[in-house]
Amino acid sequence: MTSPQASQSTESDELGSGRKRRKRWRYVVAAFLVILVAFGAATAHWFVWPPQQKMPSHVDAIVMLNGQGDRLDTALDLAWAQRAPMIVISRGSKYWGHGSVCAPKMPNVKVICFDPNPPTTRGEAEFAGRLATRYHWHSIVVVATTQQDTVARIRVSRCFSGKIYMVNAPLSKKDRLYEVAYYWGATVEALFLQRSC
Repeated sequence: MTSPQASQSTESDELGSGRKRRKRWRYVVAAFLVILVAFGAATAHWFVWPPQQKMPSHVDAIVMLNGQGDRLDTALDLAWAQRAPMIVISRGSKYWGHGSVCAPKMPNVKVICFDPNPPTTRGEAEFAGRLATRYHWHSIVVVATTQQDTVARIRVSRCFSGKIYMVNAPLSKKDRLYEVAYYWGATVEALFLQRSC
């Protein structure tokens, strides 16, 4: 026969362990919510509304990175407006479908088309860095999309020490979610795995 005191002690132990479990569960939920909010804030800052700097009226070169979005028209509009004496166009991915001619001839603008190796933002940044050294560039505008902005800025700044301005081309709504997920991975890779030019 269990004494009333032992029964009370068992009930009190069960109540105490139940409270501890609920308290622990609250901490887990609170930590999850903090992580979720931080992830959402980082996503918004890096891939939805990255910080922008107004491009000056003239830079040394326009560098168009390849990928989805209306990049070519955006880059060509800058070149036709004589915003730089040189335009560099990457055509190294499956999105390039304009044949062998990458851009029309433009007065007073030198056009360079290239296939990056590797065919990624990293390969594009490396090629732009080599051109910057050859042509003594001090400032460039990089044409990408909002989702690629952060990783492009990181990659290009490792290969080019001059001033970098970003101009982001429009991207269809249906492609945005995929691009955010893709460039999250690319940004983590650039920050932690491939830290050199």
